[in-house]
Amino acid sequence: MSEQHPAAVVPAVRVAVPAGTTAGTAVREAGLPGKGADAVVVVRDPEGRLRDLSWAPEIDVEVEPVAAGTEEGRSVIRHSCAHVLAQAVQQLFPEAKLGIGPPVRDGFYYDFDVDRPFTPEDLRALEKRMKQIVKGAQRFSRRVVESVDAARQELAAEPYKLELVDLKSDVDTSEVMEVGGGDLTIYDNLDPRSGERVWSDLCRGPHVPTTKHIPAFKLMRVAAAYWRGNEHNPQLQRIYGTAWESQEALDHHLEMLAEAERRDHRRLGAELDLFSFPDEIGSGLAVFHPRGGVVRKEMEDYSRRRHEEAGYEFVYTPHITKSALFQTSGHLQWYEEGMFPAMHLDAEYDGEGKVRKPGQDYYLKPMNCPFHNLIYRSRGRSYRELPLRLFEFGSVYRYEKSGVVHGLTRARGFTQDDAHIYCTPEQLQDELKSLLTFVLDLLRDYGLDDFYLELSTRDENKSVGSLENWDIATEALRDAARASGLELVDDPGGAAFYGPKISVQAKDALGRTWQMSTIQVDYNMPDRFGLEYTAADGSRQRPVKIHRALFGSIERFFGVLTEHYAGAFPAWLAPVQAVGIPIADEHVEHLLQVAKELRARGVRVEVDTSDDRMQKKIRTHTTQKVPFLLLAGGKDVEAGAVSFRFRDGTQVNGVPVDRAVAAITEWIARRDNTSPTAESFRAVL
Repeated sequence: MSEQHPAAVVPAVRVAVPAGTTAGTAVREAGLPGKGADAVVVVRDPEGRLRDLSWAPEIDVEVEPVAAGTEEGRSVIRHSCAHVLAQAVQQLFPEAKLGIGPPVRDGFYYDFDVDRPFTPEDLRALEKRMKQIVKGAQRFSRRVVESVDAARQELAAEPYKLELVDLKSDVDTSEVMEVGGGDLTIYDNLDPRSGERVWSDLCRGPHVPTTKHIPAFKLMRVAAAYWRGNEHNPQLQRIYGTAWESQEALDHHLEMLAEAERRDHRRLGAELDLFSFPDEIGSGLAVFHPRGGVVRKEMEDYSRRRHEEAGYEFVYTPHITKSALFQTSGHLQWYEEGMFPAMHLDAEYDGEGKVRKPGQDYYLKPMNCPFHNLIYRSRGRSYRELPLRLFEFGSVYRYEKSGVVHGLTRARGFTQDDAHIYCTPEQLQDELKSLLTFVLDLLRDYGLDDFYLELSTRDENKSVGSLENWDIATEALRDAARASGLELVDDPGGAAFYGPKISVQAKDALGRTWQMSTIQVDYNMPDRFGLEYTAADGSRQRPVKIHRALFGSIERFFGVLTEHYAGAFPAWLAPVQAVGIPIADEHVEHLLQVAKELRARGVRVEVDTSDDRMQKKIRTHTTQKVPFLLLAGGKDVEAGAVSFRFRDGTQVNGVPVDRAVAAITEWIARRDNTSPTAESFRAVL
């Protein structure tokens, strides 16, 4: 999941840089901006490398300007801001030793070895010092270190930097920002008046020209982090920050973070009484409360109906299995770290405690696909049965590390809406295209409609099967993706060990991207399990297997929808769809009769008969995000009517009960994913 921000629209211009002339000079002479969100902060050389504006090529070249408001421009600003942070830390905490400070999505971090953890007061002091450094317009100056020995000598007081020098060829994303794959370089921060060096850091760059090109930043938080991500290494203090091309962009980012916090599904789950994570059960294992259970059931029921219409057959499989199943599938070889440890069962002992019958290892299943292979293999299959589409809401268990468990969106126990489709090679392409259409249409039915696709290809160090079949599977997915008309982004090496996949990336109401459905083409599992079908000519052939999880998992999709709608679920999904609120006790009976009529039509309705005053009842149920509040006073009772109040505070008064019941029923039945308002609801009255 990631937050999206609009990038600056930069004209596709190229700038000629004569030999011996700096890129910055050429950019200025071309009349390109040097200030603001459109300011050019670095350039891209003909080989695609980003270069400082102080770079002077040895031959005439053309470069592509990179503006501050682009993703690459922001990354350079953030990395430069990380240097400013490190300078501020060493000025205020002279004993601090430097780790690494890379840009990351929407920000940056820097690791420090210090005597004590940083406090909130420390962060405020560091921000103040950073603003002084930025205002001082220090110049970032690149310097090539003549040798590794020279680098060791200069960095003798920085043990972590010395380790990076010794690991110069390391290609880790974070560490390559420090040493790169070419020359060893150090960036000096120079005083703009005297030209004297104020501070230095080992880094491959590039950087913005001066600290003045870091117009807006904020330090966010502190966390502990092991050096180079290894828990056997020293624990450092990591300061996270964010930096942007303008104060406006920073303010927008901070507002999006605040809105994301308000929409956090873990928070809303508690406030709306949807689900919880009891300590007694364990990390990453949720229980759904009655109201959450209603939402989940609605999600599942609608999905089941759509799958039935699309020709899927429902199956059920157990939660545990003998280890032999996962040995055959290959999961014990390639996925064991993601599985819960084995349970050793079934051993029998004689009276003296000696083993009479050895036990066996059983595993909680991390996925459903091997079980479905056994269902397919349970009897002979004909080409006339294919494609065979098996579907299961199957609960699986994966041993996610405690640091990555995150509510419903990264859980240890969850239920996949898992389908496995067995088809002939000739059916594969049409099946993929229709499957992708089915997946996208169903996601749209739940209110997500902004997608792009990601194609994950073979990891040469983690794969099984022939290259020929991998190529066929990958191209089949690529063709289906192109036929959808959606943007396709490559994810090299991101496939599972048995086959490539397409993942549907969906944007929510905040513009954040979530991985939703996955579609994988698999030539290898049918071979490992000896799956066959009888072809038209009587020969025995291998089917192709398509793995497909539409929601990914029910829990994760529930969490995403909770945040997408900020807990205000569409009326058809809402746990409580309508609440009757009487103005006085004598109006209760009228609303109970209205509720009876609604309930007879399948509407989830309650009547608030508590002793609270009407205005408090309205606030309570508005906070609970009920889509329809039905108010009744004396005039309503006399006229056989109710008055509507909606989530946005608008009202429609005096609606006859029969029309009100019909309109609510119609709104729910058509699965409108917008919240009803006085204006939109009048259309169905």
